[in-house]
Amino acid sequence: MDLNPQQVFHTHDQTDDIKRRSASLDDTPRGSWASSIFDLKNSSPDVLLPAVLERAAAEDLDRRNTEARLQGRHPDLLGLYPPPDEDEAVERCSLPEVPKEHCGQRIMVKCLSLKFEIEIEPIFGTLALYDVKEKKKISEDFHFDLNSDQMKGLLKVHTPNTAISTMARSAIFSITYPSADIFLVIKLEKVLQQGDIGECCEPYMVMKESDSAKHKEKLEKLRSQAEQSCTRLGRFRMPFAWTAIHLLNIVSSVGGLDRTDPDSDSGKPGTWNERKKKGFERMSVGEDMCNFATFRPATLTVTNFFKQEGDRLSDEDLYKFLADMRRPSSVLRRLRPVTAQLKIDISPAPDSPHYCLSPELLHVKPYPDPRVRPTKDVLEFPARYVYTPHTTYRNLLYVYPQSLNFNSRQGSVRNIAVKVQFMAGEDPSLAMPVIFGKSSCAEFMKEAYTPIIYHNKSPEFYEETKMKIPANLTDNHHLLFTFYHISCQPKQNTPLETPVGYTWIPLMQHGRLRTGSFSLPVSVEKPPPSYSVLTPDVQLPGMKWVDNHKGVFNVVVTAASSVHTQDPHLDKFFTLVYVLEEYSFPFRLKDVIITEANMEGELKASMAALRGALLDTCVRFLHQLLSKLILLIVYPPVIAGQIVNLGRAAFEAMTLLVNQIHKNLEGNQDQHGRNNLLASYIHYCFHLPTVEPTAGTPPYELPIQYATLSRASGRPSSLHLSRSKSISNSNPDLATSPATPDQEVQRIIGSKASERSCNRMSAFLDSATLCSLLHEELALQWVVSTSAVREASLQQAWFFFQLMTKSMAHHLFMSSRLDLPRRQRFPDRFVDDIAALVGAISSDIGNRHQKDVELVERLNTSLAFFLNELLSLMDRGFVFNLIRSYYKQISSKLHTAQNPSSLSALRMDFTRIVCSHEHYVTLNLPCATLSPPASPSPSTSSTTSQSSAFSSMVQDPGVASMFELSVPFRHQHFLSGLLLSELSLILDPDGEGVFFLHKKAISAVHSLLCSHDADPRYTDPQVRAHIAQLYLPLILIVMETLPQLHDFTDNSPSRGRLASTLADGGDPDNGSTINQSVAMAIAGSPLPHAKTNAFALPTAGRQSSSLSAECSRTLLVCFLWVLKNADAGLLEQWVSDLSVMQINRLLDLLHLSVSCFEYRGKKALERINSLTFKKSQDMKARLEEAILGTIGARQEMVRRCRVLARSQRSPYGSQENVRWRKNVTHWRQNADRVDKYAEVEQESVVDGNLATEASLVVLDTLEIVVKTVVESELKESVLGGVLRVLLHSMAGNQSAVFLQHCFTTQRALVFKFPEMLFEEDTELCADLCLRLLRHCSSSVGSVRSHASASLYLLMRQNFEIGNNFARVKMQVTMSLSSLVGTSQSFNEDHLRRSLKTILTYAEEDLELRDSPFPEQVQDLVFNLHMILTDTVKMKEHQHDPEMLIDLMYRIAKGYQNSPDLRLTWLQNMAGKHSERGNHAEAAHCLVHSAALVAEYLNMLEDCRYLPIGCVTFQNISSNVLEESAVSDDILSPEEEGICTGKYFSESGLVGLLEQAAASFNMAAMYEAINEVYKILLPVHEANRDFKKLAAVHGKLQDAFNKVYNQVGPQRMFGTYFRVGFYGCRFGDLDEQEFVYKEPSITKLAEISHRLEEFYCERFGDDVVEIIKDSSPVDKNKLDPNKAYLQITYVEPFFDTYELKERITYFDKNYNLRTFMYCTPFTLDGRAHGDLHEQYKRKTILTMLHAFPYVKTRVNVLQKEEIILVPMEVAIEDMQKKTQELAFATHQEPSDSKMLQMVLQGSVGTTVNQGPLEVAQVFLSDIPDDPKLFRHHNKLRLCFKDFTKRCEDALRKNKTLIGPDQKEYHRELERNYNKLKEALGPLINRKIPQLYRPLAVNSYNRSSLRRVDC
Repeated sequence: MDLNPQQVFHTHDQTDDIKRRSASLDDTPRGSWASSIFDLKNSSPDVLLPAVLERAAAEDLDRRNTEARLQGRHPDLLGLYPPPDEDEAVERCSLPEVPKEHCGQRIMVKCLSLKFEIEIEPIFGTLALYDVKEKKKISEDFHFDLNSDQMKGLLKVHTPNTAISTMARSAIFSITYPSADIFLVIKLEKVLQQGDIGECCEPYMVMKESDSAKHKEKLEKLRSQAEQSCTRLGRFRMPFAWTAIHLLNIVSSVGGLDRTDPDSDSGKPGTWNERKKKGFERMSVGEDMCNFATFRPATLTVTNFFKQEGDRLSDEDLYKFLADMRRPSSVLRRLRPVTAQLKIDISPAPDSPHYCLSPELLHVKPYPDPRVRPTKDVLEFPARYVYTPHTTYRNLLYVYPQSLNFNSRQGSVRNIAVKVQFMAGEDPSLAMPVIFGKSSCAEFMKEAYTPIIYHNKSPEFYEETKMKIPANLTDNHHLLFTFYHISCQPKQNTPLETPVGYTWIPLMQHGRLRTGSFSLPVSVEKPPPSYSVLTPDVQLPGMKWVDNHKGVFNVVVTAASSVHTQDPHLDKFFTLVYVLEEYSFPFRLKDVIITEANMEGELKASMAALRGALLDTCVRFLHQLLSKLILLIVYPPVIAGQIVNLGRAAFEAMTLLVNQIHKNLEGNQDQHGRNNLLASYIHYCFHLPTVEPTAGTPPYELPIQYATLSRASGRPSSLHLSRSKSISNSNPDLATSPATPDQEVQRIIGSKASERSCNRMSAFLDSATLCSLLHEELALQWVVSTSAVREASLQQAWFFFQLMTKSMAHHLFMSSRLDLPRRQRFPDRFVDDIAALVGAISSDIGNRHQKDVELVERLNTSLAFFLNELLSLMDRGFVFNLIRSYYKQISSKLHTAQNPSSLSALRMDFTRIVCSHEHYVTLNLPCATLSPPASPSPSTSSTTSQSSAFSSMVQDPGVASMFELSVPFRHQHFLSGLLLSELSLILDPDGEGVFFLHKKAISAVHSLLCSHDADPRYTDPQVRAHIAQLYLPLILIVMETLPQLHDFTDNSPSRGRLASTLADGGDPDNGSTINQSVAMAIAGSPLPHAKTNAFALPTAGRQSSSLSAECSRTLLVCFLWVLKNADAGLLEQWVSDLSVMQINRLLDLLHLSVSCFEYRGKKALERINSLTFKKSQDMKARLEEAILGTIGARQEMVRRCRVLARSQRSPYGSQENVRWRKNVTHWRQNADRVDKYAEVEQESVVDGNLATEASLVVLDTLEIVVKTVVESELKESVLGGVLRVLLHSMAGNQSAVFLQHCFTTQRALVFKFPEMLFEEDTELCADLCLRLLRHCSSSVGSVRSHASASLYLLMRQNFEIGNNFARVKMQVTMSLSSLVGTSQSFNEDHLRRSLKTILTYAEEDLELRDSPFPEQVQDLVFNLHMILTDTVKMKEHQHDPEMLIDLMYRIAKGYQNSPDLRLTWLQNMAGKHSERGNHAEAAHCLVHSAALVAEYLNMLEDCRYLPIGCVTFQNISSNVLEESAVSDDILSPEEEGICTGKYFSESGLVGLLEQAAASFNMAAMYEAINEVYKILLPVHEANRDFKKLAAVHGKLQDAFNKVYNQVGPQRMFGTYFRVGFYGCRFGDLDEQEFVYKEPSITKLAEISHRLEEFYCERFGDDVVEIIKDSSPVDKNKLDPNKAYLQITYVEPFFDTYELKERITYFDKNYNLRTFMYCTPFTLDGRAHGDLHEQYKRKTILTMLHAFPYVKTRVNVLQKEEIILVPMEVAIEDMQKKTQELAFATHQEPSDSKMLQMVLQGSVGTTVNQGPLEVAQVFLSDIPDDPKLFRHHNKLRLCFKDFTKRCEDALRKNKTLIGPDQKEYHRELERNYNKLKEALGPLINRKIPQLYRPLAVNSYNRSSLRRVDC
């Protein structure tokens, strides 16, 4: 797929890494136009677009745009979309595996060295595997020889030549059924010598290598003995020692092996377990789940061997020993071991080892050099059955002598050896060299001896003799056993070996190989002549037998043979067929003599008896068995001149056999339930039986792989005939009868099976004429079959269907009928049978779909595949009729079915499979016109080449019917009609469409479209257009489905878009209040759109059938595919016939498509693991399938098994060595991480290309809609919708490529229909301006160029309509404000370039140069630039909330004369406050907004019930008067483009007030709510809106209840601090003082910390200092390089007259304009001193605005200081104490603790600077200064009041205390009396001067007052 990686996306979630500082950041005041203009003029523009300013005709413009859009497009839309879900791909058939020999998990064992403490003689070893649990030896023996050359030399006499094959030291063992009970048993033997085993082992146990000097003589003696033994007895062996290795310990490294293996996996349950099913129980691996395929290789050193015991050598004893070995207290451990060192390597076998010999000693490739020591492949004897057919020749015989009892034999018979020979006759010379040599000897021997046990008359044996027997055995072949007594000591006149007995086994009996256990009598003498045809059991005359002819010798014979079945039933059947072929009557078979008379009966009986045969054997000889049954069906034999019809019997036998294999081997099936063994037989082995094979014909080879209908790659490869020679029925003159076969056909017919080219198949000799064709016979037998056979054939219908189609294809090919017209290819009788068969099976599917879920599912897919294949072979019209009959049968059942969805699912699968035909497109007649044909699509020939198939163009038959599932459409395009009808039914919202059905249907269409995209035949666009014609109704189907589709606009991951993004006036990123109202406004917009469309079906109650996101996305991509590939002219014709409602629905669909395929960006791709999403959806579908019963639980298990079977080595065929094991994959994880990045990179490129292509398809379609609309009358109602979709596509993350085309389309649209924007809906204009501006700030140059051009032309067009462009000017300015106020990713440098570009266009536009237009553009651009400059500042202060709000406030202030913009900025501020939880401020922003609106509404019309303007709002806030319109001459609301926003209306005002009330409620300022509603109520009353009135009064009631219930300071309204900024670092904040409003209960330390931390971060830690006191700051004493902050807590300050008004807590915390703080000082500079020197400074601050306001900090307007002299300070203190006493006394309910605390502080004797001390300091003397007389008097009166209050408090306390506090109270009273006594004289002294008449000016205050303004 050639992707365009250069897609550049400007996603909105980009954030700039560097905080930019703009060039104009020197704090120029807002009005400094000069600097702003200077900046702008010096910046550089983007590249201007050529020809933008030229005026061209609309048609030329459209043509140019279309051509540009078609360049560089992606031909395959679906190549960019994720491929269809594999799980849904029912039409996929995996290619069956090529039949091959079975192979289990393979381990390699290498024998490295064997060392004993003493080396005196050669030692020989044998390895074999044993399964203790099964008590079975599971491999043949492997013999090895690790002796040194010196030791081997001792035996040179006996083995003069050594074959390289016997020198192997490494072996590969295969384990099919790994288990924890497998042991590798090692047995050692040595050359026979005198003495029993114990004696011979003794030296090895006793002597140590280290003691060799000590035992030197003894060793020499032993060596010479050994040498003598080797020379004399070198041919004979004796048992020596043995040991065993528990394999589980190796693979799991559990045992005491010195290895660390963290990755080993053996202890964990492996995947095999899941396959335990029915007869498949045999596959389970045992509890411990071993895995011998992957483990870390281990090198072991085995040191302990156990000596063999002569009386315990049998396998039975071995199993006991092995079981005992696993126990901790093993008996063996107590025995003294033979110490030796055997080193062996055990590792997983490589996949193709070098130098490997097969069990028959054949070289296995690769075998580079025949001289290299080989590795032997050891034949496995699987512990349980392995079901694999033979594919290689094998004919091995194993002989195991077990035991011999010669106790009753007279004479010297003690050291007994058994010689085994394979005899071809009775003469001793006829012993055949077929016995495999062991180690270091010849490759094949004529005889083999068993090891000898010293002095034992009834020895046991463990020997295995392996033979390679001839293929053609006769009755004379037999095994001869000769028993010898071996004399160990050389004695005179005593021979070395004395024969002491003979016995034999004839190998063939009644044509069968004799195997099994034998207990044979032994003859003392040589057997007589011609003994070999009899068995030893026959009492031959004159022969002497040991022990009275009893069976004294036990022997077991087994065969591993692909020649001999070893099953009586199979043997009989094959023999009878052989008799027929040879026509060798009469023939003796056991006791029956087969003659021509009884042949038919016997043959039928033998076929019926096949069901009794062992399944394992049937499978092993499966290919031969099926071939013979097929032979009998095809060629009825002629016996005694009569034709014998065996077809029925053979069909039954085949059916039952196939069924049995299926039932018992469930785990070995593909996803369609087809047994792999049977499938591979049909695919690779089946061929039609042929008559008269010519001598020497080469093997059966087809020149092409035809009619195997393999679907490995998703499309059928059914007839790979060369395309040029296509199947044609256009030539009626072709010869109907095939010509005589030429040599090639002769070569093809040569049968692989009949290598016996000499025989003549007599019974079939004359039958060439009688030959019935297999497919015809099968069809016939199937149709007439009854009961059990019919049921069995239905179970495995696929097998017979495939057999028929392969047979049909063979027949056509071999009889050269491929060139015949299709109707003449097959006889009518056969065609009728097929029709009957399909009809019967269809009705079975309909009737049984609930009872036999799995059967019907299999049957349904089998039938579909069959019909698919028939489309390649038979007359297509006939096949279409079959499909139609199936449809009718299923449809009739659908209405009555209890569970129709399961039937629908079956039909959907059926349709999908049939449609997967490789000539699907041609079958649908894509080029024919829609005139209904007479028959459903008569057979049309496949045209010669694909391109000519599409050459004829459509004659217009009424376009509408091409887009609907009309009758003509369905007749003409039969298959696609079926598919789309099915989709339409399933998606029908009133239907029973369940989730999994949706997925099935949509997936079917998707996969078909994918196959068209990927098909090289259909790359030509014209051809694609014809194909798209087959899918045109899909457009209408998807339009109908619109309400059910997933709404991608709502939850697109990058932004939570409102449902109304269609005409979103705000910015999608903006979560503030503005957007909610936008949504409200849009709800009433004139054009229907996305989800609020007027014609959408009511969606209530349809949630269940709504589509998942995944299904919706796939359906939409299919919809876009049709739009992309369909012929544009056709689409135009169709759109022109649509109603407005339908066009709007189409536009909604396009709108949804844009959202659906929007580019998500790499980050999103990393986040979203698409897999998890898909899997969860999958699981949902699976669950539904299971619940609805469309898929059985068993089937599901089988499906999983297959998946597992494919993922590992299985003994049943699947040999892909894909082992998903932890220890294989762990090293891949790092690589995966690296790939992950590349994968995301690649995925994002593909995703970007998909987004671009999808959006371009939408754009193409919009152009078509516009084109058709122009010619009709509908434009008003449709164009708005078109523009909305266009705007929506601009809003998303789009690539630069798409945006360029998008802008050209938008320019053309505005050019053609300017009135749409400038005369009607403001919303569209606003939205367009916002989108264009946003792209003007794009980081991609080309996008900016286009956006600037579009914006300039928009202004020009607006100007040309009305000679000014107020509307665009207004909207652009508002959009910019909105954009900069909210967007995070906005970049001012880029926007500055775009503004410059617009300016350049204006300068270069020659036509308008003399008009006022360029000047107006310049003004607008400069104004925008100013906003931008302020915005840059805002950006800089992004993290300083106060500064940010100040700037926003300043910008809003700048728009005092532009109400719409001021409103926008007030809204932005409200949003920011809400985000920070400053609800009171947010409410005030909204109140200001409402006041602004009210002011302008009042100017527009005088409406009685509306507020008169700002004045009405004064009760809410005194600040509101700022909003009064200055005067009419400044701004008139009638001016075009002014106050056009949606808020400048009555409903807008109501909305703002409602929001303000809500914010006040959140701020707990319930009293203010009342004031808001006072303005609202008249409006509702005037509108008689009683519902709203009820709601308002309800809210008022709630508010008043809250006020009533929350008395006092339970509501916290805020804490205030004065903050002073000093230092030039602060820029324009230097020397400014503010009062900050902080959340309630904020401590001084908290705000200090916050501000200090913030400014430290900004300026640096060492730069910022906090001034700790609140004294006036002397600027000269400060360091100019530092930034100083002074923070002081302030309290609201009220004059006395104000306190009369401000009664409640709310009153005292609302509308605050003055604050006060106090600073204590002394004249000498200290803060605190003694009472007489303590002064206090009171500072009163008056604010510019009252709190709460639209910001949280307000500038200090005026500062007033009052200095109190010490006596005044004392008065204040005493007044405060007195107030505290009064409060504590009169508190309700009383609080005794509080009261006592205040009393203690007042009358306690120890109080420093207490009341007494104050009185003594100030009242003891009359002051000298007359100015202080009044203060003296006032203080005296304060003390009077104080003592009175103390008395009241004591009295109150007395009533509150309990008896325990009486003493305490008395103490208080005593203290009080003392105080009163001391104060008495001081209080009563009056100053006489005060009581004289006063002078006029004596009331002047002595306080010093300074006022700063």
